[in-house]
Amino acid sequence: MMHSKLLEWYKNYGRHELPWRNTDNIYHIYLSEIMLQQTQVSRVRDEFYPNFLEKFPTLKALADAKEEDVLAAWSGLGYYSRARNLHKTAKLTHKNFPTEYEELLQLPGIGSYTASAVCSFGYHQNVVVIDTNIKRVLKRFYALPNPSDKELADKAQKLLNHKEPRAHNLALMDLGSLICIPKEPSCESCPLRESCQGKSEPELYSKTKKTQYESMDLFYGIWIQEGKIALTQSEGSMYKNMLTLPSIDPIEENYITSFKHAYTKYRLTVKLYHGNELPQQKLFWKSFEELPTLPISSLTKKALKLL
Repeated sequence: MMHSKLLEWYKNYGRHELPWRNTDNIYHIYLSEIMLQQTQVSRVRDEFYPNFLEKFPTLKALADAKEEDVLAAWSGLGYYSRARNLHKTAKLTHKNFPTEYEELLQLPGIGSYTASAVCSFGYHQNVVVIDTNIKRVLKRFYALPNPSDKELADKAQKLLNHKEPRAHNLALMDLGSLICIPKEPSCESCPLRESCQGKSEPELYSKTKKTQYESMDLFYGIWIQEGKIALTQSEGSMYKNMLTLPSIDPIEENYITSFKHAYTKYRLTVKLYHGNELPQQKLFWKSFEELPTLPISSLTKKALKLL
């Protein structure tokens, strides 16, 4: 009864318009899961997912591409290790993408959640999927304020609809996204409300650990000659192999402007300065017309837009 109510709700209110839900193409499903890890659904759906597939329509096309072209297509999504791992996985699997959970875990950038999502949404296997939204639904449904990952997995397995596992997992995901939201959930609209053990105090089961952010100042120099701007290739872990503005030791009288930027756990203050002597780093002189096609970080894009 509970399963049928959940699936009926999903049939009527689920996010069926999402393109990766209307295909059995495993590459498309896998790509969407990687993109959705750190990016809003609307941005993936409307911009990044269709644009990336236009450039790399198959896993083989992605495998054959240059890394710099993959990074350029990923520009604006952030967390560029996702793009590098996606590219590495394409090279390893373009002839035979794995169908088993344990095999998927061996691939670059694929963890427990992505492996289970590919198995469920791509291969319709009887596996549970637990993202942030489903975790919140499970915590409230079973009244678990601080469950371990194993306890959540056990509860998810107990709740799983083995006849329609894919639709079940998608329904729980949408339920957490649309109804069982962190603050002021719409319990009266929930198909699971009759059996939900935490509905009387839902706020007890939506607490998450507060992220600790680290502040950092970055200083970049601006050199423009004959309509071209100097860029360099980042060697740091933050934007590895991406093109960025050259780092400099700041000279206050050369100050131009500054802006704030967030990257993973960092809260950055980025300051831009007119350059004097050219830096020792290897420079790439690029015209402003070329910039949209280059592997440039979102931080650098923001700096260039200010200029």
